[in-house]
Amino acid sequence: MSDDPKTLVSTEWLAAHLKDPDLRVLDASWYLPDAGRNAKAEYAAAHIPGARFFDIDEISDQRSSLPHTVPPVEKFMSRMRAMGVGDGHQVVVYDGAGLFSAARVWWTFRLMGKMDVAVLDGGFPKWRAEGREIEDMPPVVRDRHMTVSRQNQLVKDVTQVAHASKLREAEIIDARSAARFKGEAPEPRAGLRGGHIPGSKNVPFGTLLQANGTMKPVAELRAVFEAAGVDLTKPAITTCGSGVTAAVLSLALERIGHRNHALYDGSWSEWGMYDDLPVEKG
Repeated sequence: MSDDPKTLVSTEWLAAHLKDPDLRVLDASWYLPDAGRNAKAEYAAAHIPGARFFDIDEISDQRSSLPHTVPPVEKFMSRMRAMGVGDGHQVVVYDGAGLFSAARVWWTFRLMGKMDVAVLDGGFPKWRAEGREIEDMPPVVRDRHMTVSRQNQLVKDVTQVAHASKLREAEIIDARSAARFKGEAPEPRAGLRGGHIPGSKNVPFGTLLQANGTMKPVAELRAVFEAAGVDLTKPAITTCGSGVTAAVLSLALERIGHRNHALYDGSWSEWGMYDDLPVEKG
């Protein structure tokens, strides 16, 4: 795998750079309620040396009724300052699943105009399996100023997605499982309809990963999108259940050199809730 500090880095790369003064490591573990895992408790018990815990549910817009939507710029800046993450830092984000919620935080940083951020390929499971150093101590944090310039083109709201769906002007790519996409399996969140946004294509996020939880090579990623009928010459909008695994698709698109992609933050938690929005099944 080719390491790229703006998208994806290997455990070897991180181990080599772990003591760099301007490196910041974030544990962005997050799990669906049915996983029965406590991300914060797991972080407290063991994490990569120096890692700070990025709480996806807390560093969000708490005024929204939807789960973990994008935080207001001011809140993001103040949380990052308190975590000692700021201008001039190279950020590496990992999670306890391998490659899952870390991509959401990678995308959030990019939305805030911070491009020096990468996901750790294979995450904490790969790091531990290789017998690399871990600790259970919270890091010593010094405040660091952060300048943010929000890149509004990287996020879409329900009106923009409905427009794109109707006009077929962008490829809407859904990261949920095939059964949920087709409306055959129930949604994990109560009260949501089954099915998908009309005209969207299904690329379950797991199909972009190898058996060991790392991301597939670039040529294979491209093949997965093409096999799902995605026209890679068109702008892309990624979506999923609540905007987390959609970011795995965004990361993969960035890896293959697709530069015109945005994430639908409300995702199915929003679309599936409103009866006046059209739904396709099958």
